[in-house]
Amino acid sequence: MKERKKTAKGAKAVRDTAGSAKTSAGARERIMEAAFGVLMEQGYARASTLEIATRAKVSKRELYTLFGDKRGVLVEMIARRSARMHQALTLPPATDRAGLADTLVEFGATVLAEVCHPTVAAMFRLAISETDRSAEMAHVLDENGRGAHRRALVAFLGQMSRAGLLGDADPDVMSSQFLALLFGDTLLRVVLRAIEPPSPRECRGRAQAATAAVLQLHRPVSRT
Repeated sequence: MKERKKTAKGAKAVRDTAGSAKTSAGARERIMEAAFGVLMEQGYARASTLEIATRAKVSKRELYTLFGDKRGVLVEMIARRSARMHQALTLPPATDRAGLADTLVEFGATVLAEVCHPTVAAMFRLAISETDRSAEMAHVLDENGRGAHRRALVAFLGQMSRAGLLGDADPDVMSSQFLALLFGDTLLRVVLRAIEPPSPRECRGRAQAATAAVLQLHRPVSRT
């Protein structure tokens, strides 16, 4: 009888934990969605945690528990998109130049599409407009967006260089070359609304061209 009670209590604890996690996940999503709306309407400097919490139908205390502060919400919003960009680089390491090219193309196409996504472009516009009032949003975007995918690419290229699939150039230099060829002035023109975000086909085409150019420039060094 005691064993049955223990089992029942254990099952209830598991259900309660799962229910709590699901509730927290739902609250996180609502908070991030509400935060985006408030940011777009009021700007980063003027956006208040009270307004975000009110729209998300959570208490300020819950917002602080889940994210810490307004900056924490923004960091997670950007980190969510950045995580998608890095998925290609978490595949099993390439063992030949063809595999290296495939990974770079996949990464490049994903990064270009995500960074030029209307939501991200809107955040870049907001960060630019907010610079005089607060540079914090620009710093967060740079560190957790551009900086994050650049660091991931540098680490990957360093790994490929040590594996003998690239030349001896500094991975940081190779990363700069790849990203410069990948983006060109595309992001700037998207942010300025001069062009529409590139299509998936256009993103892949640019990624293929950037990959071909970088791999042509950095051939394996003969050890003989």
